[in-house]
Amino acid sequence: MVSEGNRDDGNRLTGEERNVSERTSVDGDPAVGGNPAHAEGTAELFGESSVSTSGHRHILVVAHTGRAESLESAVDVCQQLLAAGVIPVTNARESADIIAAEPSLSSIEVLGDEVELTDLELVIVLGGDGTILRAAELVRGSAVPLLGVNLGHVGFLAESERDDLAETVQRALARDYLVEERMTLEVKVTVAGETTYETWALNEATVEKASRERMLEVVIEVDGRPLSTFGCDGVVMSTPTGSTAYAFSAGGPVVWPSVGAMLLVPLSPHALFARPLLVGPGSTFAVEVLERTQGIGVLWCDGRRTHELATGARVTVRRSSEPVRLARLHPGPFADRLVSKFALPINGWRGPHTAEGAAT
Repeated sequence: MVSEGNRDDGNRLTGEERNVSERTSVDGDPAVGGNPAHAEGTAELFGESSVSTSGHRHILVVAHTGRAESLESAVDVCQQLLAAGVIPVTNARESADIIAAEPSLSSIEVLGDEVELTDLELVIVLGGDGTILRAAELVRGSAVPLLGVNLGHVGFLAESERDDLAETVQRALARDYLVEERMTLEVKVTVAGETTYETWALNEATVEKASRERMLEVVIEVDGRPLSTFGCDGVVMSTPTGSTAYAFSAGGPVVWPSVGAMLLVPLSPHALFARPLLVGPGSTFAVEVLERTQGIGVLWCDGRRTHELATGARVTVRRSSEPVRLARLHPGPFADRLVSKFALPINGWRGPHTAEGAAT
């Protein structure tokens, strides 16, 4: 889960498709909406993995090296990769931090200098969900999957915890993981019919008021038709992945990753009809900042990419053709992930029963 508070998690940012031998839904249910081969929540079992043109395996390590625990974990992972004959890759800043902490790791390579995105087979992300979002931004445009190790709080997108780091690296080395595709959003800002900004989001795109004392006046549009106008603090437009993030905090529903859908949740609306909306993956949301707004708005995508919105600006959000891929070590029901990550109480649950009366 990524909350609004993750906007400063990590540093601002300064391949190829693999063979699939089996596809299955991550929670055992058929995927909903769109082509099942590209639906959210579907998992791919790796067959052969790509090797760079140099003949070496490269794994990108992304960490918040300004934090002691994360730096220590990054050093540990790089040492394990080198011991297995795999070349660790980092960005320039994190490389300097890691080598300063452990000079014997001077052979790690730098993304963009010695190694390109197409050379990577996997990204190991050490940190919270904010760091995973930064890693997704770093490898945008490639098919490389992200394997998260939670060093933060909830770590909803992470696959394992700090105590399991050694096992996680060994399974990465053995290519023992599934790859799950997650829907992303294509986001466009237009003013007077002219496109002024384009970006994307894994969790959500949020139109918010820029000044605390000023209300944002907006009109909501779905599939080219106006739905309602109201004053508010903002509007969250979310993927199923983002339904456990900002949209969740705003009172939106939890949407299973296997559901192809988009979610719109108003923030503190002054209106009788301003309920959360759930639409199909082929729909398009638009939010216009009305001329009567006193002040300006701001667009935030995943709490990382931002753009100022003057009155008259129009933000259009639709499903992107480019998903984010997450490596999974423990595929299972999404309900179990909710219970685990949110520490939900389930005491007293007896479960479904067979005809003989025994719990299954």
